[in-house]
Amino acid sequence: MRTHITAFIRRIGIFSVALLLGFTATYACSEDKSQPVDFLELAAVMLRDGHSDRALLALQSVDLEDEDADLARFYTLQGLAYINLNDFVAAKDSLLDAIANGQTDAVIYTYLAQTHYALKEYKNAVQAIDQSGEHAQKANLITLKAQSYWHMEEPEAAILALNKGQQLYPQDYSFLRRKVFYFVELELFHEAVKLGREYLDQSQAAAEDYIAIGNALRLSKQYQEALDILEIARLQFPDHETVAKLLAHTYLDLGQLNAAAFILEQAALLNPEFLSEAAEVYRRANRFHKALTLNEGIQDQQVKLKQRLSILLALKQFERAANMESGLYRVGLLTDQHVRYALAYACFSSGRFEQASQHLDHLSESELFRKGVELRRLMQVCKEEPWKCM
Repeated sequence: MRTHITAFIRRIGIFSVALLLGFTATYACSEDKSQPVDFLELAAVMLRDGHSDRALLALQSVDLEDEDADLARFYTLQGLAYINLNDFVAAKDSLLDAIANGQTDAVIYTYLAQTHYALKEYKNAVQAIDQSGEHAQKANLITLKAQSYWHMEEPEAAILALNKGQQLYPQDYSFLRRKVFYFVELELFHEAVKLGREYLDQSQAAAEDYIAIGNALRLSKQYQEALDILEIARLQFPDHETVAKLLAHTYLDLGQLNAAAFILEQAALLNPEFLSEAAEVYRRANRFHKALTLNEGIQDQQVKLKQRLSILLALKQFERAANMESGLYRVGLLTDQHVRYALAYACFSSGRFEQASQHLDHLSESELFRKGVELRRLMQVCKEEPWKCM
């Protein structure tokens, strides 16, 4: 363990050592000068004040060879300092040394459980919780135990742990919330929806709770169940952007484009950034004129002009699309080969063969190049047999 502390001193440098020495001097002056500095007590004070790095430095000064040294306390304090610094390997070693040296306070096992969990040693985490006596009944340890069982792929034990948490803490709805997600992952969707509604009804749930449960169901392709949750959220939080976006995307998953577009259009009244997405969904729903109307309000010129080009092509308004060349060039979109090809197609369709050919010269991507070759062939046909292109 002393090697850990030595390495730590090297990491934090001379400045922190000087701070420690200054603190030690102040501490010593406040005590009877005939008494030696109690570095264990000094480390404990520093830990309480949130200075785990300085606590480790104070512990460096403890003489472990002294037969009166309280090794159980030394290793306990060292373990806590390492936990605070997220060095869980060193923390585990220190806490085990504390137990080996006579630490009898059962709380040591709660800290040991945390280190095992952080190190993904879930079976050891459960064992440590069981050894922690009455501390095992605390809400955070019940949750830790449930999560450990879950990672061990023992879902029944995990759910039983959460049930116990609900019994002991009926006003703590985090156990019920966690069960909802367990049931979703177990694909027990009917039960998940039932518990989800129970949680949302009882817990004064925030919008984020509706979002989390709704999105979990959506990702599990339980779209109708997700809609049931998210529609309620939309009524309760009409101005919440994430609720609106998630609800719209759930409708998209179901192929209900008009419903999705309408929700995004309503969200755009509060946040214009939704305009482009709403217009795009209307375009996909073949409501091109509606899409073109919304497109007018988009602030990002690259997004606006690229989308406008695709809408005009869908409307077969090739002249208007071809006339966008200067605008597309101005905002730097002609570096996008897909935009180049779309513009070339608009020029071809409006009879501007030379202009179309110039744009095709810039294509190098294999698929677009192939399409460009075909477009050149069609232009040649139109030149030789114009009646075929009327």
